[in-house]
Amino acid sequence: MKKYLNSFFILIITIFLTIEVILNSSEVIDSARFSFTIWKDNIFPTLFPFFVASNLLIKYGFVELIGEFFKPIMNKIFKLKGECSFVLILSMLSGFPSSAKYTKELYDNGIINEEEGTKLLTFTHFPNPLFVIGTVAVSFLNNKLIGFLILASIYLSNFIIGLIFRNYYISNSSSKVSMSHAFIAMKKRYIKNKNFGSILTETLIDSINLLLLILGTISLFLIVNKIITTMFSLGDFNRALLSGIFEMTGGLKYFSMLNLSIEVKAIFTTMILAFGGLSVHTQVYSIIADTKIKYSPYLLARTLQIVISGIIMYIFLLFI
Repeated sequence: MKKYLNSFFILIITIFLTIEVILNSSEVIDSARFSFTIWKDNIFPTLFPFFVASNLLIKYGFVELIGEFFKPIMNKIFKLKGECSFVLILSMLSGFPSSAKYTKELYDNGIINEEEGTKLLTFTHFPNPLFVIGTVAVSFLNNKLIGFLILASIYLSNFIIGLIFRNYYISNSSSKVSMSHAFIAMKKRYIKNKNFGSILTETLIDSINLLLLILGTISLFLIVNKIITTMFSLGDFNRALLSGIFEMTGGLKYFSMLNLSIEVKAIFTTMILAFGGLSVHTQVYSIIADTKIKYSPYLLARTLQIVISGIIMYIFLLFI
């Protein structure tokens, strides 16, 4: 009975949204066009190279190699395998939802289990640094220094969350570095691989499909947000906040236009980026849907990160 009720509810919502799309076609088209612009200018050029490179690095044993170097750090601080450092480092460079993709790739290749993947997702939620500095700080807030403070706040809050969740699951791995072990593991992975042409083709197809998924979710949530803000009379602040909850880029843009001090804008911008928006959450959930990696700890971690990153940003602003 519950399944039928859920299906009926989804059907009603879909019919309602379809009607609203028809009635507000010009606003919907503008939202879809804006989402494509975001994807084309910011997301595709920054994520596509990392998606391709990460898969090739995993297939050819780089994870095992870098994992040996970072064994002591990952094991003693976060109580995870050294190989998990691959996700941590690349996520800091490329931004969400890449952490979910990298985690899933390690999981699919048998490098980590579902508990390690679940734990890893909780503290590898980073925005793309080029987006934060170039778009958010310079274009939206007109203050480059704020961009670096936002990045520092989110990086620190992720590390704090990693410490909070360090006992969620403890990997059974040694912290002793052994390069011979790393090269043996690399050799085993290389032997298991297909030829380079097949690997590259699969990598390109998977990367494009994921990027199209990201485009679709951004478009969907921007359209839903536009419909809601059109239907209801919301104040400027509430409109910006709701937009940030649905799709962060639109929310960040609206917040930058509010008549607020730069300090208040910086704090709310940090908190929106720490959450990521429902669009990013949907992307993460979709990526890990066919695995046993759990989504709920990731959601809990983002809720904590909203508070922690906001507090850190507030402290930073006291000293500038």
